[in-house]
Amino acid sequence: MNMIDAHIHADTRPYEDFEKMVISGIDTAITCAHDPLRMSKSEVVLDHFHRLLNNEVKRAKSNGLNLFVALGIHPRSISPNPELVIQKISDLLENDLILAIGEIGLETASSAEKNILIEQLQLADDLNRKVIIHTPRTNKKEVTQITKQIILENIDPSLVLVEHINKEIVDDLIEHEFTMGLTIQPLKMSPKEAIDLLKEYGTEKFILNSDMSSSPSDPLSVPKTVHQMILSDFEKEDIDAVSRKNASEFFNI
Repeated sequence: MNMIDAHIHADTRPYEDFEKMVISGIDTAITCAHDPLRMSKSEVVLDHFHRLLNNEVKRAKSNGLNLFVALGIHPRSISPNPELVIQKISDLLENDLILAIGEIGLETASSAEKNILIEQLQLADDLNRKVIIHTPRTNKKEVTQITKQIILENIDPSLVLVEHINKEIVDDLIEHEFTMGLTIQPLKMSPKEAIDLLKEYGTEKFILNSDMSSSPSDPLSVPKTVHQMILSDFEKEDIDAVSRKNASEFFNI
């Protein structure tokens, strides 16, 4: 069974993790821009983008992993001159490796975060590009409500993948056209919690991911969740939907 891990942070992981992913059946992944450093100037953000597009894609390819990229200003990575970064994102979107603007969103819902999010959403809407939306651990429900309203006011919701969904926020989002990411990670969601949510809400709108990063995380969390779905008697079509098909159709890969 081939799988897609639709949200990782490849620059935080050792070379050997890519081999583990491929051996387990993950043949494609998407690495997202994030906050690996203190973004003291816009050039640091752009260097981060360069690393993802060049170093990380090559590291993954050498292990047989097809790695695509999402670029954006993470809410914890807002530099003093974000307009320079946004213009560069617009230019870089011509690169076929870039599937989305992301990971973007709100962390504390500050005015600066809101403004940067709106600009990036409007850019994506103008260019008909997909976006990957971050939701925070702290004040998750409150901040996600604000994020949802901003999304609905600025972009076609069918272009949006909202990440790190859990039981706290799923009811606020399920009625909209969003695609939703289930992050299987020790501090976010266990395979059992994901399975319980999928049993209740179905598999049509959901995508599994590991969000593997410098935080506690597992490059095999997607295949491990697939294994538990098999043991829980999910239909093959439903397992394929959340581990490959939905991501393939959303990102057109």
